[in-house]
Amino acid sequence: MNPSAGEVTHRALAPVDIAIIAVYFAIIFAIAYYFSRRKKTSTDYFLASRNVGWFAIGASLFVSNISTEHFIGLAGSGATSGLAVGHFEWLACLILLILGWVFVPFYLRSNVFTMPEFLERRFNRQCAVYLASISIIAYVFTKISVHLYAAAVVLERVVGWSPLTAAVILVIATGVYTVAGGLAAVIYTDLVQTLILIAGAVVLTFIGLDRVGGFAGLRAAVPADYFHMIKPITHSAFPWTGIFLGAPILGIWYWCTDQSIVQRVLSAKDEGHAKAGTIFAGFLKILPVFILVLPGIMAFALFKNLFRLGPGGEVLNGDIAYPTLIINLLPEGLIGLMIAALLAALMGAMSSVFNSASTLVTLDFYKKLRPDASEARLVNFGRVATGIMVVLGLLWVPFIHLISSQLYIYLQSVQAYISPPIAACFILGVLWPRLNGSGAIFSLLTGFVLGAVRFILEITERAHAGHYFSFPALRWIVEINFLHYAILMFVACSIVLVVVSLVTRPPERRKLGGLTFATVREKIDTSVVDNIQREPQYKPAAETAREHAVNIAFSILLASTVIGLWIYFR
Repeated sequence: MNPSAGEVTHRALAPVDIAIIAVYFAIIFAIAYYFSRRKKTSTDYFLASRNVGWFAIGASLFVSNISTEHFIGLAGSGATSGLAVGHFEWLACLILLILGWVFVPFYLRSNVFTMPEFLERRFNRQCAVYLASISIIAYVFTKISVHLYAAAVVLERVVGWSPLTAAVILVIATGVYTVAGGLAAVIYTDLVQTLILIAGAVVLTFIGLDRVGGFAGLRAAVPADYFHMIKPITHSAFPWTGIFLGAPILGIWYWCTDQSIVQRVLSAKDEGHAKAGTIFAGFLKILPVFILVLPGIMAFALFKNLFRLGPGGEVLNGDIAYPTLIINLLPEGLIGLMIAALLAALMGAMSSVFNSASTLVTLDFYKKLRPDASEARLVNFGRVATGIMVVLGLLWVPFIHLISSQLYIYLQSVQAYISPPIAACFILGVLWPRLNGSGAIFSLLTGFVLGAVRFILEITERAHAGHYFSFPALRWIVEINFLHYAILMFVACSIVLVVVSLVTRPPERRKLGGLTFATVREKIDTSVVDNIQREPQYKPAAETAREHAVNIAFSILLASTVIGLWIYFR
């Protein structure tokens, strides 16, 4: 097994590849054109008329999460350390069940369009402003930049496209259908993109397995611990304590409170479809370990000579793993399919960012300043806001070459530093009615300070090649695993939330109707936030008995499957 003689640096696209990519773009723009022609209210534009079924919701949840950085990051981690990075994917399966069974009923009953709106109903306006601001900043300065960086790496390595040219074209193309069609266009293009993404990744996985000699050949070609997912507590990247105690905190923030994810569930035609969509997405999240992480291991097995190794034998350039497989294993035609899959991953994630950011700007800021704005004005402002997000994406393009693989990792870790206080407020907020707005805002600000301190110290330490800080407390903050730090942040923010709430006035009971488990059957007070109740007549259809039984059965099957996989790859 020595394919080095046939290795190439990149591949020119054949006519059949170009035709496949052209068909992909034609389908995407046809869907966008169809939805752009419909007259839209704010419900139509931001929540797809609240009429989306479970299959489309699940597919959109999946592709909103999977982008080109997953092709780079998951495969790269697979080449570097094996399957352990797959913990985050399989944990997501269980967190999606929490979204469906715990949070979705509250979100739908409260009739909110955004997560800051829910936080405003539960606590106060200050909490909503904090969450909306943090979310928009994170979308612009982390998600957009990371998506573009990863896409540039892949497309330049695979087909030799100029990173700047490719990024400009993709940002504009994504922006066009997002601005035109709103969430409906995003969700139904996501459905097509999910099918293409999975098809391309599955094809490459099977070809790679064949070349490496099947699972037996793959296991023989890499270190044995590559196939053991449970790592010791001292492991630098994936300690089991961090994985099972810290990663769920990040997961609950991302899957249960982030606008770009939850907005898809809010578009469901009823509660049963919303839950089923999260369950379906959970099954889809099993796949990345096998179609993205495993190919990274295959790349290391097949093309060891292309990887640079550190003094301890660790892989230093894991980001080449997936592009290397595409370049060296796929024939004409399948290259086009794979490029379409990569474009689908990027455009699906980017459209989610654009649409969700515009929703936050429109409904959490503009609507507050102009409470009497008409439906048409809200939709038009939403389109303008989406356009602004596209422009900000374009402004990032010239800086793509400045984003190193190390900075890419730093940007990814930002979520560990912003998620704990938000997760604490949402989780404890629905569990305990006594918690109030004062406790919530103090908790959020405490988490912001703790996260900023860790991030700044980490960046400074890395910039000086390590061991810059000698003071013991600072050294400890810098060196503790980021998942362990997330646990400490969550505990600290929860304590602040509880203590400040207990020493200040409790919230009025009437304002908590339908927003906590203790008040779930009480009437929702629509006067709490007067100018966000756009549809007082809207009541989500309840989950039918048949839907409930089916959702329970598939939830048990999903949880059993994930636990079984963990036991097998322990």
